[in-house]
Amino acid sequence: MDKAFFLQFAGSMGAVAALVGLAAWARHGRPAPALDDARARALFAEEFPAARIDRLWIARDGKGALARSGAKALVLMQVGDGHAARCTCWAQVSAAMFRNGRLRIELGEVAAPRAELAFDQWPPADLAA
Repeated sequence: MDKAFFLQFAGSMGAVAALVGLAAWARHGRPAPALDDARARALFAEEFPAARIDRLWIARDGKGALARSGAKALVLMQVGDGHAARCTCWAQVSAAMFRNGRLRIELGEVAAPRAELAFDQWPPADLAA
């Protein structure tokens, strides 16, 4: 084997390693920005265009939101680098467990079995039944 073969082989291995590294780095998406009132309302309007939001609560960490729309509860939660939205009945949210600053809403879906939202207290003092 001559020197040119080894140089070509080493160059090819370096190029393959660089491409593998680039592919691994490129898979990591930026995390979704923290939700604020305007962004949460825009995402709810996109997912549930016919819903009228009566009240809106943003999670303390900005990774989710909960909205009341009549007898329905609209839930927005961060999933990976995006958000998922679900609709459930308000009674289910009222019965949800609140422990250690986290509201755990059982959604009962395979794709989204539960939503956990961080709040200082639940139910909030200004919640109208």
